[in-house]
Amino acid sequence: MDALKMLIVVTGTDMYADGNLQTGLWLSELTHIYHCAEEAGYEITVASPKGGNVPVDPESLKPMMLDKLSKDYWDDLEFRRELQHAKSLAEVSGQLFDCVYLAGGHGAMYDFPDDTVLQAIIEKHYESDKAVAAICHGVSGLLNVKLSGGEYLIKDKKITGFSWFEESLAGRKKEVPFDLEAALEKRGADYEKALIPMTSKVVVDCNLITGQNPFSSKEMAEVVMRQLSREK
Repeated sequence: MDALKMLIVVTGTDMYADGNLQTGLWLSELTHIYHCAEEAGYEITVASPKGGNVPVDPESLKPMMLDKLSKDYWDDLEFRRELQHAKSLAEVSGQLFDCVYLAGGHGAMYDFPDDTVLQAIIEKHYESDKAVAAICHGVSGLLNVKLSGGEYLIKDKKITGFSWFEESLAGRKKEVPFDLEAALEKRGADYEKALIPMTSKVVVDCNLITGQNPFSSKEMAEVVMRQLSREK
């Protein structure tokens, strides 16, 4: 039997548009799903729009944000090497995965929404009844995905993602290129968020699974793997 396959999409953007502040992948939004998929025997592919080195947001490496699991991965030289050599989306676009997972970090707001290769990958997998998952700012990669009938994928779907109030709490309202919460609602999504900001929230709508923020990373990974086990 062939191994189950997961594609984890990460950002390749390392700076905000003003060029003064670093951004990138939010580490825990990769490590928790990576760990759960690895434990379940999945063949994992990490890819970004252009491939190559994956920038990691320094904020996600601060002691207050770096949980033990993420620190263990960050200290793992083999894992770090993998982050230096991500595949490009073009390289993996012909493959079919059991799950496509969009990790977050503010960098994703720059290189996810308008990437047509990413849009095609998501459309293909969603319409093949494969799991499509996105967390935090990774949800921005769903904004412009249209299905074969021409409608936006997220129209009328229950969904979550980093809220505008959380953006304010993170001190990034002036840096981000757009308001993700408002953009999701503009596309007709049924947006939900946790009652208390910066706490875990995961939303499942059929084969679409979304997580609100970095604090959802652990629960999100568990929910995704539980959904995948039901599909076997």
